[in-house]
Amino acid sequence: MSKFLTAHEFFEMFPDNDTCLEHLMMVRYGNPLDCPKCGKHGLFHKHGKRPLYECQWCSHCISPKAGTPFEKSSTPLVKWFYAMYLFTTSRHGVPAKELQRQLGVTYKCAWRMGHEIRKYMTSVDGDGRYGGSNTVVEMDETFMGGRKRNRDYMMNRGNPQAGKTIVFGMVEREGSLQTHVIKKRTRKAVEKHIKKVVKGSYVSTDEAPIYKYLTKAGYIHGTVCHEGGEYVRGQIHTNTIEGFWSRLKNSIRGTHVHVSRKYLPNYLGEFEYRYNMRKSPKWMFERLLAAF
Repeated sequence: MSKFLTAHEFFEMFPDNDTCLEHLMMVRYGNPLDCPKCGKHGLFHKHGKRPLYECQWCSHCISPKAGTPFEKSSTPLVKWFYAMYLFTTSRHGVPAKELQRQLGVTYKCAWRMGHEIRKYMTSVDGDGRYGGSNTVVEMDETFMGGRKRNRDYMMNRGNPQAGKTIVFGMVEREGSLQTHVIKKRTRKAVEKHIKKVVKGSYVSTDEAPIYKYLTKAGYIHGTVCHEGGEYVRGQIHTNTIEGFWSRLKNSIRGTHVHVSRKYLPNYLGEFEYRYNMRKSPKWMFERLLAAF
């Protein structure tokens, strides 16, 4: 049995635009339903060729696409659904050029669709909370991006991290992960994220000074000294979050080549969604379909 929904299964589920629109209507409103205008309970029928459903009593229309990534798009819904399917069956992401080839749309359209889907994946995934006496939360930060010519110039000046974007991440072992773009590598920048989501867990980090306050803040805090060649000491390590950084960077380099600071949060949300659904990959697409 395949871990993912196959392309054949996808087109059996959604052969045309009307099927996709009906799915949106059922997931978002149900049918029959109480009309928001006349208040009567009844069926809503498709309104001709327009992407609307109208009340059988007063002809009030509902747009299933309103409030979704497809609201202002003239691209057929079946292409949007297939693009989401591609995003959930790829391990390394889907570049705009690939969407352009697969969907037969312009590059501009494919680029916009990709970013709208990434934002949608981010909103569906959300940010969880970590806590419990038996949980271990790893924390780490990494540097992303920066154009090569700028990196080379700053490296010659002794500051190889200039021009890069700082990303802070937390992962609960055997659980979920979340990332946040931060402006500076300081205690203040990470503390607000930690206080919001981590409650009563064992925290594992490297020796960075921004984490020294954790013990005083009431967390059980263990560190490993990477500079001293120490990477694991019992249950204290950051291998899980560092493994995610490695996969993220390799995927971006291999698939997208370069990601700007402005759109980096969208890509982070996309890869978070895949990571957090790693134990049930077959449901990645279904979860997106059910969340409208």
